[in-house]
Amino acid sequence: MDGLILAAGEGSRLRALGNSKPLVEVGGCHLIEIAMRQLASAGVNRVIVVTGHDAVTLEARLPLFADRAGVAVESVRLKDWSRPNGYSVVAGATRISGDYLLVMADHILSSAILCQLADCRGNNSGTTLAIDRRVEDELIDPDDATWVRIEQGNHIVAIGKALTQYNAVDCGAFLATPELAPAIKQAIALGKSGSLSDGMQLLADAGRAYIADIAGSWWIDVDDPRAHALAEEYGPTHIPAMRKAALVDEIKGRETPA
Repeated sequence: MDGLILAAGEGSRLRALGNSKPLVEVGGCHLIEIAMRQLASAGVNRVIVVTGHDAVTLEARLPLFADRAGVAVESVRLKDWSRPNGYSVVAGATRISGDYLLVMADHILSSAILCQLADCRGNNSGTTLAIDRRVEDELIDPDDATWVRIEQGNHIVAIGKALTQYNAVDCGAFLATPELAPAIKQAIALGKSGSLSDGMQLLADAGRAYIADIAGSWWIDVDDPRAHALAEEYGPTHIPAMRKAALVDEIKGRETPA
């Protein structure tokens, strides 16, 4: 199974912790490697990484991280990385046929969430988004969250940062089908900005956007210093891959000759 990681953005709110947001460390492990390891835990064996800001630095590190995660890796460089994230999806999807797990480089997601999404393959229900109904949890930044309104069981009715009526929050993880990238292109053609949510809204309007309720599984969007501190505090407890990766770095550091 393929995985797609969106890693093109600048991440200006984490600039104090590093120039490349995907290379920011949490608990001694780089965000991009955590994403790779978590995808691998859900059955992904090939990862496409869409790069952009500081692409050369990030791309140079990908082979090592992929080797440690046990996955093959390819990168796709987005020339204009300032565009909305839907452009990254469209670029990355050119390397993929069939369904794939789609995640953001700055989101840390428990294996349970990604395995739940992977289990949705083959049900012919369109693209599936992992959602959390704990909309007031301390790990969620209400000023940056993407909100979701769900009706009629597991159907998405509306999605976006500006929603005022919602009953869930977008976790930043999807089981994407080949319908998603064309939906984003269609949204752009209709005058939308080109965000991933724009494409999901078109799929929702067509009855092709569904949810997977994570029901208490752990995740966090590491988008600012506050979220980074929370991820450092809670992440290693919930994400075993963080502890393993940090241990590998520690051992290699001890073995490096002075």
